[in-house]
Amino acid sequence: MVRQQVLYLWAAGSAIDSPTIGWAFHDGTDGAADGLPDGDPPYATGLDALRDGWFLLQSAQLVPSVPGQEHTNSYLQYEFVFERRAEI
Repeated sequence: MVRQQVLYLWAAGSAIDSPTIGWAFHDGTDGAADGLPDGDPPYATGLDALRDGWFLLQSAQLVPSVPGQEHTNSYLQYEFVFERRAEI
């Protein structure tokens, strides 16, 4: 049976080789397949995830800042979504 694993990486910029600043992992295998370590981000960049066999599903959308709000803190906007399928 094949199950999906999903990895979200939030980057410091819009390029896939920008440094990772946040991440989340969702495991559809319920731990029956290889997971990811807790703590530090599992990949320094999204490009590293691609090199390790993850498939890119969605890349960061480039949304212009509202004039005057360029330096306001908000959500992490440079989100990359990856998936891999695992046999269990």
